Amino acid sequence: MAGDGQAREWRPDWPCPVGTVLRIHKRGGGDPTYRVDGDRHWRGIRTPDGPVTLLVEPRSTEGVVRAEAWGPGAAWALDSLPALLGAEDDVTGFEPGHPLVEEAWRRYGHWRIGRTGRVMEALTPAIIEQKVTGQEAFAGFRMLVHRFGERAPGPGEPLKLWIQPSAETIRQVPSWEWLRMHVDPARSRALVNAARVADALERTVGLPGDEVERRLTSLPGVGVWTAAEVRQRAHGDADAVSFGDYHIAADLGWAVSGEPFTDEQMADFLEPWRPHRGRVPILIGLVAGRRPRHGARMAPRTHLPAKVTRR
Repeated sequence: MAGDGQAREWRPDWPCPVGTVLRIHKRGGGDPTYRVDGDRHWRGIRTPDGPVTLLVEPRSTEGVVRAEAWGPGAAWALDSLPALLGAEDDVTGFEPGHPLVEEAWRRYGHWRIGRTGRVMEALTPAIIEQKVTGQEAFAGFRMLVHRFGERAPGPGEPLKLWIQPSAETIRQVPSWEWLRMHVDPARSRALVNAARVADALERTVGLPGDEVERRLTSLPGVGVWTAAEVRQRAHGDADAVSFGDYHIAADLGWAVSGEPFTDEQMADFLEPWRPHRGRVPILIGLVAGRRPRHGARMAPRTHLPAKVTRR
């Protein structure tokens, strides 16, 4: 689509399901930092070396994954490709141990947990998603990216692919702009506070999961759910479980027992799989889907300003 990019081909030693691995980083159907074109996955990323447009394309018949990148962060993004697709995810010691998990492992045993190595990239949408509907959260994230992010380099411009705002930019967003984006003061304060220590947060990549959680949850407004969402994506932590989620425990309980679980029941159920607890809800979800929804859905709030200028 565009020249002046850098490219590499990587041959994983297992049949890597690129789309299944990458889609955890897509924040809703309208995520402006992610595009899917057939089997081609486009991401706008802010790397330590600068912004980048990354294209990842599986070539299954050849047994390789081809990637191309444009922008100052191109080399960093290409070097990070194996980790992004799960090459560092060690499944040693994981035993299915339950009929549904066995079925999922038989069907999706090549799925791995990738890691981006970018903490603020995962933390920003996770904070925006706290205690609101998915519709409201995804809309708020889109508004933030469109108003304060930047277009991704190279083919990112014609693709309308965007990159999240930097931590420095987030620190400078005024309070009234957060309200225009339907992000209430509690979440905006948590995000601005996190952005103030962004450099320290990025240095948590590679630390043990418990230590990462301790450092993340020491921030005002960041709890175990938010920390787990970041550990899964930025750190590739297979033991991270999103306790406190509106759906995960209930969906897991429905799949294995026909009745929704509480967080406490989910914790008891998952304990035998430590340090692979985070795999199990995802694997079961791949084969069982989500529980049937009955009754009214949680409605988005309507008390915040609705008019937002988009550029």
